[in-house]
Formats: sequence, structure tokens, C-alpha cells
Amino acid sequence: MDRPELIEWLLNGDISIQYQVHRDLLGVDRKDLQDRIATEGWGKRFLSKRNPNGHWGQRFYQPKWTSTHYTLLDLRNLNLDSGNVKVRETIGMVLDGNKSEDGGIRLGPSTSAHSDVCVNGMFLNYASYFKTREQRLHAIVDCILKEKMPDGGFNCRTTRSGATHSSLHTTLSVLEGIASFQDAGYTYRTNDLQNARDSAEEFILLHQLFLSDRTGEIIRKDFLRLSYPGRWRYDILKALDYFQFANSQWDSRMNPALDILLKKRNKDTTWNVQAKHPGKVHFDMETAGKPSRWNTLRALRVLKHFNID
Repeated sequence: MDRPELIEWLLNGDISIQYQVHRDLLGVDRKDLQDRIATEGWGKRFLSKRNPNGHWGQRFYQPKWTSTHYTLLDLRNLNLDSGNVKVRETIGMVLDGNKSEDGGIRLGPSTSAHSDVCVNGMFLNYASYFKTREQRLHAIVDCILKEKMPDGGFNCRTTRSGATHSSLHTTLSVLEGIASFQDAGYTYRTNDLQNARDSAEEFILLHQLFLSDRTGEIIRKDFLRLSYPGRWRYDILKALDYFQFANSQWDSRMNPALDILLKKRNKDTTWNVQAKHPGKVHFDMETAGKPSRWNTLRALRVLKHFNID
């Protein structure tokens, strides 16, 4: 496809894809399209799965991909209107009933003492996007900042198995949360959050997005497989998309990941969904092994932000 044909192909996708194509690739924020996400396509389908008690699945984190937590993350990534009443009600309900003793979000009835920093980062991401009252998020921010590791990143296994090195998975989830909190205009602990953001970004860049800082070897081959939805899992496109969302300047340490991303482009200039994370889902948005509007959109906005053809 040439560029007009590629844009047309993207615009034939779900209404949430259409909205983000107009905003991120064409430079036009079509609020009329965003308003339709709740009543059409994937957005409507996700919202229709909400139970009368306000949860999705069984509760906040069970079962995994159909739970309230991951459904809210899906809806945030669709760019559902940030004032959606049902979603905001559910987030408030979670804050009222799922707080851990450490101030973070409790995953289930039997986990009251310590929360998971990766989940706290994801929660901060969608709760900030959906305009949760800032004061209600202060304890989440405090909890996240207490988990910062000496190497600058974060690891959800620190309190479970005594991990001493940060995780790319967790670090990126926390970064997305901090960036969303700041993007919402919130000002709580501004300097502390910015310092944590700077050090966490440096942690990812130190690893050139997927390479060991000690051996130069690929940390995990899974990091090179482009999935969507990514859930809590890390991959190079998810990381590059974060850096464009964060309005970061180009860093030469992104080059290895960018080279791989460009090599994964199909002859028709699309990108495939290369992997699906196992587990029950509400529905499949796309088919693994086939051209993906999600991955193509995300790759194109990365290239656009960094002025790469």
C-alpha cells in the first residue's frame, strides 16, 4: 500500500482506530469520533460486558484478562471518552473497596497487606486518564514511589521474591502510569515523579529497549514479538509507543529496537499481530499472524513522532 491507501485501510477499522488515526497521524482531534467509541464496535462490546455490580469478570483482578482491571486498561487504550460515567463509577468503587494496607490496589480478597507495583502503575494510567479526583490517587503515587529500585526502575517481584534488578515489564507499566498522571495535569509530588520517570526511562534506554546491559544479548525473545493487547507484558513497540506518547526526543539507544520494528514491516507496509497472550478474553480484536491495525497505527505514530520514513 502507498500512504493514502494505508490510511484508508486504517480508517476502515474500528471507530477507536479511526479516532486515533485522525488525531495521531492526520493531526485532527475528531471528538465526534471519540464520542462514538462507547456506542460502536470494540468500545460498545467491552462496556456491554460490565456486570450489574459494576465489575467486569468476577472482580477487580479475576479472571485475568476479563477482569475489571484489564478491561479498564483496554478501554483506556481505546481512548474512550475520559468522562465516561460507568467507567468512572467502577474506578471509584475499586478505590473504595480494593485498597491495600500499603496504600496501593489490592488484587483480591486474600491480598490485603501489599499491593503489586505493576498493577498500581496500570491503575494510575487509566485512573488518571478517566479523570479520577487527584487526591484519591495520592496513596497510589506514594506506594509506587516507595518501590523505586536503586537501578532506577521497578520490579513487582521485589516484595514477593526479593528481586534486586528492575524489570522492563514493570518499569514500563509504571512509566505509563506516571506519564498519564502528569498528562492529566495533576501536580502531586511533581519533582519526585519526574525524577522517577527520568530514571525509569534511563533504565529502559540503558538496555537499548531489549538488550542486557552486561552481555549485550537479547534479554527475552518475547520482547521482539509485537502483541496487542500487551497487558502487563513488555515489547519493543509498546516501549517505543510510550516514548512517543511521552513526547521524548530521539535517543540513539532506540536504534536497535527501531531497526527490528522496520524489518517486521510487511511488503504492503502494515505490521502483523505476532503474538497473543494465552487466557480467556472478552473477544479478539484482531487475529494473530494477520495485518494489525493496532500495531500499524502504533508503529506509524512512532515513526511520525521521530520523523522517520
